[in-house]
Amino acid sequence: MPWKETAPMKERMEFMRLHESESWSMSDLCEMFEVSRKTGYKWLRRYEQVGWDGLRELSRAPLRHPNAVAEEIEAAIVALKQQRPRRGPKKVLELLRRQEPWQHWPARSTIAAILKRHGLVRPRGRSRKSPPYEQPFSGLDRPNAVWSADLKGWFETGDGRRCDPVTITDNFSRYLIRCQAVPTTSFESLQPVFVGAFHEYGLPNAIRTDNGSPFATTTVGGLSQLSIWWIRLGIMPERIMAGKPQQNGRHERMHRTLKDEAISPPKATWRRQQAAFDAFRREFNHERPHEALNQRFPGELYVPSSRLYPPRLPEMTYPDTMQVRWVKSQGDISWKGHHVYLTSTLAGELVGLQQINDDLWDIYFGPIRLAQLDTHRSRLIHLPKTTKRGKLNRTVDGL
Repeated sequence: MPWKETAPMKERMEFMRLHESESWSMSDLCEMFEVSRKTGYKWLRRYEQVGWDGLRELSRAPLRHPNAVAEEIEAAIVALKQQRPRRGPKKVLELLRRQEPWQHWPARSTIAAILKRHGLVRPRGRSRKSPPYEQPFSGLDRPNAVWSADLKGWFETGDGRRCDPVTITDNFSRYLIRCQAVPTTSFESLQPVFVGAFHEYGLPNAIRTDNGSPFATTTVGGLSQLSIWWIRLGIMPERIMAGKPQQNGRHERMHRTLKDEAISPPKATWRRQQAAFDAFRREFNHERPHEALNQRFPGELYVPSSRLYPPRLPEMTYPDTMQVRWVKSQGDISWKGHHVYLTSTLAGELVGLQQINDDLWDIYFGPIRLAQLDTHRSRLIHLPKTTKRGKLNRTVDGL
């Protein structure tokens, strides 16, 4: 009798029915169903002990797993994930190792499987990767070499108040220096935030921002009140290219985490929103391992700057090879009987003029070259800038 393509359970039940009829010997039944005598007796034994359920297919998995995770270890993994629902397997493992370094914790892949089995992870959506970018700015080889600053983007708290978070990070360590709500995005609102940061952590060598207000303007040199103040403090303002947020990618990545963990959804009041920012900053700096930092905390790498915030704002100084002029209240300077307009943003500041040849002078504010003065044609020449098409655009103003 050939073996029929039917369900194994039905075949075994038929085997037992024929066996109970006592019309067939065990050898004949095994030959008929094309199984060994050992298998036939195994079915018989299980049928006699359990009944029909004994004929069901049993799992071939071993009863004991030598590498199985102990119940208390699995419980600790699940508990930490429930406390830190946005932490992935890598960060869960690192936090567990820090809490109990003597314990033998399972591998990241095992932790991922445990979290998945408990329904504590969500599958990631596919994201588009940006091509590699060669950073043209200052080096990031030490704390306070470059800070990044930005406005997260305003939103309303539950009480209807506008909330504008200003954020400052150290690019080397990812340390979140400030995450503070301000009433407006004006210079008057933002300056106290930076003053507090400078008093607490000292001065960086450079601050990197985007090209928007209040960090930049469309005037000569792109200077704003903030960047002028930074330059007088000896801080170089660095601006990323328009439409290139990846040039400030570390800061942008922090913003995504900030939105997920402290803004979505907004808190009931402005004060509670600031409390959420403060809690996020503490956790981000001292409790959240960063993969880019080899799973270390930013607070373990950051040290304050040795450059202290001065009690008085230093005046701008220039080499003896330069001609120095005051920028008047209307934004112009005097040059050999002419009034040359620069920008009202620099009103009250000193600029330096460096001679290039008989007719051409470079105009500087500190280390920033603002424009060129053509004395032969009595014209101010704006520096070339790249248009959307990538071509150089040169504009000329009359004196």
